[in-house]
Formats: sequence, C-alpha cells, structure tokens
Amino acid sequence: MKYYIVGAGCGDPGLITVKGMELLQKADVLIYAGSLVNPELVAKSPATLKLDSWGMKLEEITSVIAESVRAGKVVVRLHSGDPAIYGSIVEQIAPLEEDGIHAEIVPGVSSMFGAAAALQTEYTLRGVSESVIVTRSAGETLDSDQLAELSEHGTTMVIFLSTGHIDAVMKKLRRCPETPVAVVYHASWPDQQIIRGTIADIAGKVHAAGIERSALIIVGDVVAGIKAAYTNSHLYG
Repeated sequence: MKYYIVGAGCGDPGLITVKGMELLQKADVLIYAGSLVNPELVAKSPATLKLDSWGMKLEEITSVIAESVRAGKVVVRLHSGDPAIYGSIVEQIAPLEEDGIHAEIVPGVSSMFGAAAALQTEYTLRGVSESVIVTRSAGETLDSDQLAELSEHGTTMVIFLSTGHIDAVMKKLRRCPETPVAVVYHASWPDQQIIRGTIADIAGKVHAAGIERSALIIVGDVVAGIKAAYTNSHLYG
C-alpha cells in the first residue's frame, strides 16, 4: 500500500515537477499545506476529498491517509516547496510505515532555489562561496540555534523561518556588518518582494516593508550576483 508526498514548489504553480502534476491530477484524496500551496494547484486536482492540513493534528492527517489508502484511493500529501527542507515528513511517514503503508516522495522546487532565481545569482558562485549553509533561527518552535557558529564559516547562508526574528538573527552573525543580505518574500509568487541590504541595516528595511513571515534570509557576497567578485568556471574554459 502506498501514498505520495509531493513537493508543490515554492509558489509559481509551474514549479511543481511533471511527475508531481501527474499525481496531483490522479489524486482521489488531496491533503495540502494550506496557504503555503498555490490554490491554482489545488484547483487542478480532481480529488473528491481536499483537506487543508493547517490546524490538523498529525494523528488526523495520518488517519485520513491510512483510511483512504486502505480504501484503494490515490492519496497525495502536497507540501510547499520541497518536502526535504523543513517539511516535517518523517514524523508523518513513521506511524504509517508501521502499518505497512509506504510513502513515495516526489521532490519539488524549494523556496531557497526560487529565491536564488529571484536574485539572479547562484549560492555556489566560484571565487565567492563554494558552500551553502541551510539553517533556521531559534524562535517559537526551536529553543536554540547555531547561527553564530555557522556564520563564522563565511559561506553563503540560507536562513529559513526566521524573518520574524531578523533583529536577533543579524546580531548573532559573526560576519562583517557590511556583508550583503537579501530577504526574499514569497519567492516566485506574483507578490514576490526582494529587500536588499547588509547585516547592519537589513532588519530596519524589512520592518519598514512590513515583512514578518513567508520570506527567506540570504547572507553572503553571492547576493550581489553579477556585481560580486566572482571568477569564471572552468566549465567555460
């Protein structure tokens, strides 16, 4: 017995994979991640049961999946972005696996890649940064973080789920105050917004724009894109 965990992509409905769309259009039961999933995708599914998982308890979600799979239904659990990045999928998979109900995971385009596209840059820009750190800050659902220690590596940082704590985040970073920072709100959505600044001033700019959630923080010289001091790749040598 099987169900599908599908990444919806980060906003633009075209950023779901071909396989993800095929499954969406075959679904009898669709459980989607609330307003984080573009409603256009939900509308494209012919599923007779569509459930917004916002506010549902884990046990409720897994119960619907189990009952529907046992009834022979095609079940799609539609996550925002890519389910591997802060998707909380393993805790859904584990109890179902114990019941002999297996997950097939279909990746999606994470918001971190949607944000890079919006900035017209790459996180591993030759001569600027060869590595990417993906992390989040402490807050309502996380007691502590390693932002200070991780920032010392000097590589590109992509910080999720932290815009509401941006003042504290910037204070923790052990980098030059003039280090470029970008905050990308709703990457790839029609209302996408990009705020650019530095560690020293980005928090004020974000507050002025009224952005508190649904945004990524990108730290590092790669934010400058074509204006960064990069070197050409050997790929084009």
